[in-house]
Amino acid sequence: MQKLVIKNIGQILSGKLESPVFDGNCLIAIDGKIDAWGNEKDLDCSGATTEVDAKGVTLAPGLIDSHVHPVVGDYTPRQQQLHWIDSTLHGGVTTMISAGEVHMPGRPKDIVGLKAMAIASQRWYENFRPSGVKVHAGAPVIEKGMIEEDFAEMAKAGVRLLGEVGLGTVKDGKTAQKMVGWARKYGMQSTIHTGGPSIPGSGLIDADMVMETGTDVIGHINGGHSALPDDQIICLCESCKAAFEIVHNGNERAAVLTVNTARELGKLNQVILGTDGPAGSGVQPLGILRMIAMLSAFGNVPAEQAFCFGNGNTARQRNLDVGLIEKGYSADFVLLDQAQHAPGKTMLESIQLGNLPGVGMTIIDGIVRTERSRNTPPANRFPEHVK
Repeated sequence: MQKLVIKNIGQILSGKLESPVFDGNCLIAIDGKIDAWGNEKDLDCSGATTEVDAKGVTLAPGLIDSHVHPVVGDYTPRQQQLHWIDSTLHGGVTTMISAGEVHMPGRPKDIVGLKAMAIASQRWYENFRPSGVKVHAGAPVIEKGMIEEDFAEMAKAGVRLLGEVGLGTVKDGKTAQKMVGWARKYGMQSTIHTGGPSIPGSGLIDADMVMETGTDVIGHINGGHSALPDDQIICLCESCKAAFEIVHNGNERAAVLTVNTARELGKLNQVILGTDGPAGSGVQPLGILRMIAMLSAFGNVPAEQAFCFGNGNTARQRNLDVGLIEKGYSADFVLLDQAQHAPGKTMLESIQLGNLPGVGMTIIDGIVRTERSRNTPPANRFPEHVK
């Protein structure tokens, strides 16, 4: 039995919008799953195989990037960059979700080829986790001519995602709706490109097509890169039960508009975060933390709730066993603290002023993966990996 004990936690962020901060200074995980948390005196901390002294810093569920475009391993030909996933782990992200492996050189667009690539992508990230990061990949871009049996075949082989609707030849809502329905029938989750074109082959996807298609996630509702007009974004927030995905590589003003609208509608639980990288804007190792700070500062969202956009909300919308402090969920955490010399009396107050925290440690499946981040500003305090 592998037992992780994390002691001297300053505060526990739960990932739960309805109760974002939990009481307690200690957490225990057994064999990579969360077992218990609370006050150390009330928990059985004996027999730890791994022990961490948090030194008073904050523990949060690992962050989730809901929108990435991986290709193979920890390499992206889009930016000719190695180790971008490892770098993102240093920004507190422990789980990534593919919105399509669209940057693969020579990406097949025929039906046989796209199915083969989706299955292969799902397999190689299932078999190889860069730096321990969980990459949910194998997200085919739908093309004209696909039939229900194609979706059944991919689902049987383990494919659970669709790439962004609209990046392929399917450009009309009626056809897209039919294919999204087939995908949903076989347990595949879908997302749609929203806004103006981003790469050659993509095109404008307006609010009418988004609503007609009916995907599970409104991909980059704030544009990737170009956003829809304000009235269309507001219409989507008012009309849709899908997740409102806000991305780093989008329009920041539209991002704030989305959060403000969602708050007014009582729909903050539908807000999730992604980077939409690698892309023309590059790779953003701190993209999710930057979105949390930006939305907290400009969207007037308490920082502890803004964190939920980057973990718990995504976990619930995406049906994942990560991103929440919940018994039986994966023991994936980020330990962080207020950055040195950053304004604010506490880490959360500093974030709400628009500042990034410092990451001191990441843990995936109960295993310490990184210690002091090489990418975030240095924190006031750093947890210690005791054994």
